[in-house]
Amino acid sequence: MKLHGYYRSSTSYRLRIALELKGLEYEYVPVNLLTSEQKGEAFTSRNPFGSVPLLEADGKDRVQSMAQLEWLDEAYPEKPLLPSDIEDRYVARELAYAIATELHAPLNLPVLKYLANEYGKSQDEIGVWYRHWLARTLDPLEARLAQLDTGDFLFDRPGFFEVCLLPQVYNAQRFGFDFSDKPRITRIEQACLALPAFKRAHPDNQIDNPERN
Repeated sequence: MKLHGYYRSSTSYRLRIALELKGLEYEYVPVNLLTSEQKGEAFTSRNPFGSVPLLEADGKDRVQSMAQLEWLDEAYPEKPLLPSDIEDRYVARELAYAIATELHAPLNLPVLKYLANEYGKSQDEIGVWYRHWLARTLDPLEARLAQLDTGDFLFDRPGFFEVCLLPQVYNAQRFGFDFSDKPRITRIEQACLALPAFKRAHPDNQIDNPERN
């Protein structure tokens, strides 16, 4: 199994966490988004979306991270990401898809580049944009976690939701988002980062991170 991704890409980070939680061996193949490697013919001939991650498995190329996560759970049912109870599965999907559908698109690198290149927005102005849309989803997400009275994880162990949450929190922190009023999200993030699977998947520990020690 090969995972083509970028160390700081939230969707690539999702797949790394999922693969680590499920204990699946994989080779990580860096794709440089800053040089638009994912838009080159060699890559788009395999993934017409021109995006990461691309997952090579069982002789096929699979793209789009949320579909990949669902496929991993079906193809490798051991150590499931989704709980067995149908209502718990719904809750996990509800919260994960809030992040994936409401935040990923407006806060993705091509959008941020477009704001800078086409509208001349400064990095400070882009930061204001970024934090505005984060709050639009993370505020109600925190409230939903309070309704559910969550502890260290959404359920008894990290899974589908945490796989999506941690990369978004990482990127939010890079843009100076204030989590001081989000104790539930913060507690889950801290509990996850204490686990070896999340440490191995973290952007700081990827071979394409130029600041990696």
